[in-house]
Amino acid sequence: MNAAELDRKFDEGLEEVLDEFDPGSESRPNRPAKRVNVDFPEWVVRALDEEARRLGVTRQAIIKTWIVERLDAST
Repeated sequence: MNAAELDRKFDEGLEEVLDEFDPGSESRPNRPAKRVNVDFPEWVVRALDEEARRLGVTRQAIIKTWIVERLDAST
C-alpha cells in the first residue's frame, strides 16, 4: 500500500490502519541508530516515568524527545 492509499483509509476511517504496520520493524532511512547506555539516579528515573505516564508515552520517548529538543535549541 502506498502513502496516499494509507492516508485515504485513515482520513475516511474505513479501516484500522494500524494493522498495516509492524511495530517491531520501524527504521529511519539514512539515520542509523546507535545504542547508548546512560545511568540515572533513581529519582530521575521516577520523574521520567511519571512524566511518561502523564503523556502516555514510554520513558525512552521522553528521553529522546528532550535530548533532541535541547540539541535543536543549541544550534
